[in-house]
Amino acid sequence: MIPRIVSTPIAPFRLPARTAPRAVPPGVIASALGPANALARDVLVVTTGQQPGLFTGPLYTIYKALSAIALAQRLEREWRTPVVPVFWVAGDDHDFAEANHAGVLDRQGELARIVLRERAAGAPLLPLAREFCGPEMSTCFENLRAALPDTEFKDAMLAWLENAYRPDTTLADACATALDSLLGPRGLVTLRAYDPRVKAAVADILLRGLDVTLADGQTPVLLEASGGRDRLRRDGDAWRTRRSDERFTRSDLERIAAATPERLSPNVLFRPVIEAALLPTVAYAAGPAELEYFPDAGPLYELAPGATRQAAVPRWSGLLVDQRTDKLVERYGLSLAELNGGPGTLEARLLRETLSPELDARLKALRGTLEEHYADLGAQVARIDPTLERPVESAKNAALAATQEIEKKLVASLKRENETLVRQVARARTSLYPDGEPQERVLTLASVLVRYGPGLLDGLAEEVARWAGAS
Repeated sequence: MIPRIVSTPIAPFRLPARTAPRAVPPGVIASALGPANALARDVLVVTTGQQPGLFTGPLYTIYKALSAIALAQRLEREWRTPVVPVFWVAGDDHDFAEANHAGVLDRQGELARIVLRERAAGAPLLPLAREFCGPEMSTCFENLRAALPDTEFKDAMLAWLENAYRPDTTLADACATALDSLLGPRGLVTLRAYDPRVKAAVADILLRGLDVTLADGQTPVLLEASGGRDRLRRDGDAWRTRRSDERFTRSDLERIAAATPERLSPNVLFRPVIEAALLPTVAYAAGPAELEYFPDAGPLYELAPGATRQAAVPRWSGLLVDQRTDKLVERYGLSLAELNGGPGTLEARLLRETLSPELDARLKALRGTLEEHYADLGAQVARIDPTLERPVESAKNAALAATQEIEKKLVASLKRENETLVRQVARARTSLYPDGEPQERVLTLASVLVRYGPGLLDGLAEEVARWAGAS
């Protein structure tokens, strides 16, 4: 049985406006995985994207892809026009610290962090499209296999990942292959946006971006130079990289664009423009941060004449609630949000509620009596000597603190006697909010797929389709 799927919307959902279908450049189609032939005609596209990650990265990567699929299905049905869902694998990204690990719940329900390796200090900041999985991947899989519980779904789940994340494959290609294998049968086209053929198709637009200076003083264009992927800033009639301080003339950059266009890439604001230039994109399924910065990209669309600005629509967001957590929240009348707090807080509250009514009433009565008598004493003392008011107030606070200390010791004693409840709450919190973060931002799909199998993906697809109005 799959877990309960709870939607947690990040923004109101609104349908995009219809635009005119158009053709996709052949080089773009050739760089895509999955049912890419669906792009070989005049179409509209719903896109989403994410930087590559180990074992497909956090759950929200999958939620983005399912959101694009569902929205494309709805628009195609309502508009009676071919609408293709496309996942933009942002292999230009160079943030290895974000991509080198994956979070899973281990056999005991504790959070385990599977790490590929760390990037050496001072090493070039290579795009993930040039960062190979390497020999460390075998240890990575050993750690993953050891952490995850043994289930009927485990071997198939590991085989899916091992087929994609091979030592001789880059992280970008591995992630693209895994996504294609998982969601290509559901209609998702996975675009390797870092492919030289894709970059060649927009080289002119990237070069135009060199003449734009953003609020941070940099251009929206990055170049892979000696220090890795680096922002370019204007320097008279040339440009310099921000970190390595290398100087490039326009002729230098034009030669790079012609010979090795994959070395040039857009920044986060420029990427939607490049995407709209390449694809007839009607909407982008975006996360919270993307929804915030998308409007700031507006002026950059002038660099891509003929590109229609796409709408940013929220992706689906949700929680997977297992049966044990469901039983806990039902038994104690909790909301899921109450599990999103610091360790010990909710446990203490629940244990406090297990105090006998008589003992709880006596503690409350004691505090009330202290408050009443100290207030009366304070008033009488003030008439005799106002300077004694502060010592009386301090004595009252000390007495009240003593009652709170007694209550704390009672709760500590209850904790020892109710270790099962404490463990249940801690486990539920880790399941829903590992490390205090939303589940979808920490756990990877393997963590839940191993427990529930392919039925979980079916259930998620159905829930996302309902949310998008596609079912």
